[in-house]
Amino acid sequence: MDFSAYYSEFLTIAIAHLLAVASPGPDFAIVVKQSLTRDRKAALYTSAGIGTAILLHVCYSLFGIALVIKSNPGLFSYLSYLAAAYLAYLGIMGLRAKPQSMAHVAVDSALSQQSAWRSYITGFLVNGLNVKATLFFLSLFSVIISIDTPTQIKAIYGLYMALATFAWFAMLSVMLTWPPFRRRLQQNGYWIERAMGLMLLILALNIVIQAMQ
Repeated sequence: MDFSAYYSEFLTIAIAHLLAVASPGPDFAIVVKQSLTRDRKAALYTSAGIGTAILLHVCYSLFGIALVIKSNPGLFSYLSYLAAAYLAYLGIMGLRAKPQSMAHVAVDSALSQQSAWRSYITGFLVNGLNVKATLFFLSLFSVIISIDTPTQIKAIYGLYMALATFAWFAMLSVMLTWPPFRRRLQQNGYWIERAMGLMLLILALNIVIQAMQ
């Protein structure tokens, strides 16, 4: 198969994906939160969960399930409320951050640790339940990607986006957990955690409002 025939399409997808993944949203907020309140390992596993969830969006887009979800108001609303509830839960936990809890995190590394599986699932759920990601991939596979593009090529596109997403958030995780930088952030880290919590709550409220329209 001659992949060179799809360079232009791939470049368009890569740019659209970069703009989407770099924009502040639930994925960004949870990676920042994990980097400041947990450790680099937790942040990286969370990033891996986010990257894997991209494959979920790709799969249901390839099989047309995304269109079914979008065209079924009841199902779409249910998934929207479920996503909003999870983001709201994470947001409330962030708003409850206190100065002493961040101090304990800095002193006692045991408090900052989170199991790899729980970190991974956190990232996977945040991205997997993101209805905006559903709409993004639906538009990507129905508008930008030609209907004549072979399924194998579409799968390659999906794999690229999953790896690129993980790479982006892994880079962010490493940067935020770089010891000198992290120590400075943690001096007022509970304010940053509260800000991320507020951001998640606003995103949850926005999802609910859109689902009710």
